[in-house]
Amino acid sequence: MNPPNVAESLVRAVEMLLGFSGETVLDTVLEPLMKRPDLPQLVATLNEQLQRERERRETFLHELTPNEKAEFIGGERILHSPARAAHIRATGRLFAMLQQHVIEHRLGEVLFEKALVHLTRNDYEPDVLFYGKDKASRITPDQMLFPAPDFIAEILSDSTESRDRGIKFLDYAIHGVAEYWIVDADEEFVEQYALVDQHYKLLRKLDSGLIAGVAVTGFEIPVAAIFDDDAHRAAMRSLHVR
Repeated sequence: MNPPNVAESLVRAVEMLLGFSGETVLDTVLEPLMKRPDLPQLVATLNEQLQRERERRETFLHELTPNEKAEFIGGERILHSPARAAHIRATGRLFAMLQQHVIEHRLGEVLFEKALVHLTRNDYEPDVLFYGKDKASRITPDQMLFPAPDFIAEILSDSTESRDRGIKFLDYAIHGVAEYWIVDADEEFVEQYALVDQHYKLLRKLDSGLIAGVAVTGFEIPVAAIFDDDAHRAAMRSLHVR
């Protein structure tokens, strides 16, 4: 994986958090730091903290087992509790429909939550993810750490919503994930975001009707098919005959 320039990523992160332009970020956030007399000490402290974080991350990756769902976010190991049935069902339905479409049209590869996406600083296990042909062709059979995909869907839960809407929303955009779906299995809606000028733009929030993918060519399904078995069966039959 070729990580983005760290300084550029910092500017983009502050842009997305505060809504500033890149030039304003430099003036408002970074320029005052550059003028501080204790800047070398601050940088040294930051480097020490990042080095300790890198060591914790190496330990995390070394000790991670296939039997646990865990992520490394902001220097911390995040263990996930078992998911509720509504979460599992929505994940399974979306994965099945996306995989059916991608296989039928030879568009790439669809993976699910045990694929560990290894980004510049953090490691995530998204619920559903898609790689187009180019990236998929470089995935080897023994690969365990995966690059940023082209599409990610996260199914909300009480314990993950703040990260799905916070650090993941930011990090996926920084690393060029072209499309991001946030799915609420309880309220039964989907928020569809597309990457526009390195920021996520909300395209639509739907609780009914059809939703058409941006990063996955030709992928269009009823929103209800993510949440309802009858709608899901009908959608699977439709995807099979297209």
